[in-house]
Amino acid sequence: MSNFFNNKRRITFVSFLAYFILSGMLAPIGIIAGPMATLLDQPITDVIARFSWLTLGNLAGAVLALFMFDWISLKRLLLILYSVILLSLLSFNFSSDLTAIGLALGSVGLCSGLGLAGAALTISRSYNTDKRASMLVITDSFFSVAGIVCGALATWFVAREVFWAGTYQVVAAVSIVVLILVSISEFPSTTDEIKETSTTTKWPLTVWLCLTALFLYTLGQYSMLWWLPNYAETQLGATPEQAGNLVGLFWQGMLAAAIFVSWWVLKIGVRRLVIIASVGTALFSIPLWLYGDIEALPILAFLWGFANLSMLKMTLSFATQMVDVPTPRLVSALLLGATLGTGLSPIITSQIVAATNNYFILQFSTICYAALAVLLISATRIFKPS
Repeated sequence: MSNFFNNKRRITFVSFLAYFILSGMLAPIGIIAGPMATLLDQPITDVIARFSWLTLGNLAGAVLALFMFDWISLKRLLLILYSVILLSLLSFNFSSDLTAIGLALGSVGLCSGLGLAGAALTISRSYNTDKRASMLVITDSFFSVAGIVCGALATWFVAREVFWAGTYQVVAAVSIVVLILVSISEFPSTTDEIKETSTTTKWPLTVWLCLTALFLYTLGQYSMLWWLPNYAETQLGATPEQAGNLVGLFWQGMLAAAIFVSWWVLKIGVRRLVIIASVGTALFSIPLWLYGDIEALPILAFLWGFANLSMLKMTLSFATQMVDVPTPRLVSALLLGATLGTGLSPIITSQIVAATNNYFILQFSTICYAALAVLLISATRIFKPS
């Protein structure tokens, strides 16, 4: 039993929980936005847009992570980050002002962006090459599990008219677990990092196509996830519980896909899987807005989640094959592309819905997926492996 709680496993579990916390913040947004708007007497577009503080904060954290670890030890930084997250989440219980809520969300986003980078750094320093890949797949699984759990909790709370931030108090409890584990653990050193050898080699066009595709992937994903529940309630007559379940079923599909892809990619390769995932994601998003039957939407949401086939990580892997040496700067830039899509999605989608309706935004999601499919297929045609 003592071996189960050794230092290496503790810090690995901290890394998994970092992904759980961010997903736990993102997953409930489309479910709680309606009750939150009613409670605060604000338009739902304004409420959804306020969550851009969370996503843009996460983007800022990802940028800061490029150099922050040179200044402060990983353990001290994680203690600061998750203390701020805990206090910010608890503050929701005492504020009904959208600006104050936005500031708290921004703090959580900023700290989560840095926390995810710290999690990836912890895993990369703690495991060799072969084991490292499997650990990164598990981080995807924790992200999906959090989407399932927190989506289900938010749905359950909304159905019982519990305070809109109830799910976020569960996330706060997870932050306490992280703080306890960090305080009793030792983390790899980062301040003695050997500086990366500078290079003037330019990234090929195919890398930029993948980076743009990652932006479109997260923008399209959250265009659907944050507005599908609202569409199901207002246009299809779904109950809040039925509408909220759609988000959880998407994450269940994502989790099943992550398990499947970890085996299938060894059989068909990353290049072919990227094409299948991009086309499949676009095609399986269409029935969500084309088929107006609430009874069928849960199955369609699960299939759409599965059709994603871990595309974010697959596109990342594909892009790193296009250079002789996949530098940390390249990986960071690709992740920033995906984070930028998440960060801008509340603002972009809210403006689109305000100008059109909550039906067109679902079609916009499919448009994003169709565009990324074109980009990735083009990248596979242009890229010639050596």
